[in-house]
Amino acid sequence: MSESRRFRPLRRKVETKTPKPRIIIYTEGEKTERDYFEEMRRTFRSVVVDVEIIGGAGVPLTIANEAALAARTARRQGRNQSYTRYDEFWAVFDRDEHPNVTEAISKCRAAKVGVAFSDPCFELWLILHFQDFDRPDHRHDVQRHLETLCRDYDRSKRKTTDCTKLMDLIVEAEQRAERQLARRKDEGTPPGPPFTTVYELTRRIRVR
Repeated sequence: MSESRRFRPLRRKVETKTPKPRIIIYTEGEKTERDYFEEMRRTFRSVVVDVEIIGGAGVPLTIANEAALAARTARRQGRNQSYTRYDEFWAVFDRDEHPNVTEAISKCRAAKVGVAFSDPCFELWLILHFQDFDRPDHRHDVQRHLETLCRDYDRSKRKTTDCTKLMDLIVEAEQRAERQLARRKDEGTPPGPPFTTVYELTRRIRVR
């Protein structure tokens, strides 16, 4: 055997992995929204997406500013300790009585941040897991209606519902929300309440 064959250095293949994409969600909700998306993360483990909840992020404009900054930083740096260029950023907020909602939506769109917006409130999205809802009610009335559908939900005690039972109903909720938004658009532009675009985010988590 020649010397060159005997002492030929071994070259190991360096494996390169595409970073696992994540969906990073900025939400104003400290309880209900957080619990819902945490349950989605547990339920849809087979999807190659991590969902990082940053709860209690503030009013819509604050959420939009934080999400837009994070998205731009991630794209500028390509990759760092927290974010990768494969990540998606979403802002979840409600109409409620918040100011600067239109500005918050515009800021998100300019930064290519997805917006999951509910008018009047996130609880509307939960109702759509069970039934259609087309009454332009105040958020307190919407929350009261949710109490009749989810007995463990209590708006007065800031008690959220067990979201496990909702996971098998997500596809129906998405279909109801999409039809609901189409009805609002038929009634006028911009659409009035009630409507929600949370279904766009849940689809991204489920089918990406």
